[in-house]
Amino acid sequence: MAKSALLKSSLAKKYWMALTGLFLCLFLAGHLAGNLQLIFGDALQFNKYALFMTTNPAVKLLSYLTYISIIFHAIDGIMLAIQNKKARPVAYAMNNPSGNSSFASRNMAVLGTVILVFIATHMVNFWAKMHFSQMPLQKTTIEFQGMKNDFYITTDGGYVPVNDPAYVIKNKTEIYDANVNLKIKDAYKDLHKITFDFFRDAKWGLPFTIFYVLSMIVLAFHLLHGFQSAFQSLGINNKFTPAIKLFGKLFAIIVPLLFAIIPLYIHFTK
Repeated sequence: MAKSALLKSSLAKKYWMALTGLFLCLFLAGHLAGNLQLIFGDALQFNKYALFMTTNPAVKLLSYLTYISIIFHAIDGIMLAIQNKKARPVAYAMNNPSGNSSFASRNMAVLGTVILVFIATHMVNFWAKMHFSQMPLQKTTIEFQGMKNDFYITTDGGYVPVNDPAYVIKNKTEIYDANVNLKIKDAYKDLHKITFDFFRDAKWGLPFTIFYVLSMIVLAFHLLHGFQSAFQSLGINNKFTPAIKLFGKLFAIIVPLLFAIIPLYIHFTK
């Protein structure tokens, strides 16, 4: 039996793969619910969601668990792929894999690698900007007595005029009274604008959109095998197996499809 500093047996590897995979399925469902606000909500609603997801202590704890799950799921998948290859180093001459297994099951390592690349690029373009960069703050235009002025929308429901020398921005989102150097408000980071600008960019918007959609197709194939395989690895084979397989197929189709619709909607509805 293969030894590892992280996972001591093939059985343990399969359990880790199953548990982290199912947890990541829950993450996908929650992440999708939030991202659908890009279609069905407005900018303020989405930015409130983004603020909640990056500041709420419980959500932050779950996010760390998600990062760990992604890392373990990827490492576990690589280790299992290597272990399975070593277990059968010579392919049978008359082997017909298409008759015994699905495309997804035969290519889980490749599909997983593509998804890992997608996650890395996705985090660089959105997660890292949200956490570490000086993002634009959400603005709104208000008309009063025939004159239009731009205002920052603050987290307490108020407004602060843009380009007013009486106010300065510090620490990315904090609005200070310039005269007394006193913090008075917090503004929203405009992740909604960043996302729409990303997929509507004149040069890279279409390639990014295509890459996103193709990645969701890869995710669908990965889930088609992975979802029901996770329950099988955990030993859940009973009268609910047909229902689990059906739910897994629906999940593998619907979730990636809805994710793919979002960048398509953003890019083609201007």
